[in-house]
Amino acid sequence: MRDPQEPPEELAISEQVAVYQREFPNVDPQVETIVSTLTRLARRMSVAYSRHLTDLGVSPADWEVMKALIVAGSPYRLGPGELAKRIGLTPAAMTHRVDRMKAAGLVTRSRDESNRVRVNIELTELGREKWLESMRMAAVFEEALLQDADPAARADLAAALGRMLRRVEEHQPDALGRCDDLA
Repeated sequence: MRDPQEPPEELAISEQVAVYQREFPNVDPQVETIVSTLTRLARRMSVAYSRHLTDLGVSPADWEVMKALIVAGSPYRLGPGELAKRIGLTPAAMTHRVDRMKAAGLVTRSRDESNRVRVNIELTELGREKWLESMRMAAVFEEALLQDADPAARADLAAALGRMLRRVEEHQPDALGRCDDLA
């Protein structure tokens, strides 16, 4: 008998695809194998990244904010409204996230000197160091993940995945990788 504390075993991809074929004979097994593998890979990579971030004392939600500030460029500063928009959060959710990150020393919140009404959220040196360390950890993990692919295979894979992503984005342009709108 299975221990109720243990998660249920996941079917092998081939077994999962066989079930799909049994229940829906028109399914293309090659397509389902690819999509099921990508889905499982994305989920497991997300767990691995979350564990790396936890080791650094950073949540995946914190990392999203740090990434948005890094992408904005030096001095790694945005207004809370722009930051919320870039991440796909409501202003209230952004305020809560920034409050938590400010308490952890990852960001600062200050008035804009040129416009005292405007507030700026800025990445601290500690926040930037944590972001850089997370990138170093991710680079090692990702290199190991792709160790069997030579540069040409990596280029082909990147191009194929990019085309797939564009197709999804064309059909779901407002999704931003979130399902909040489905609730």
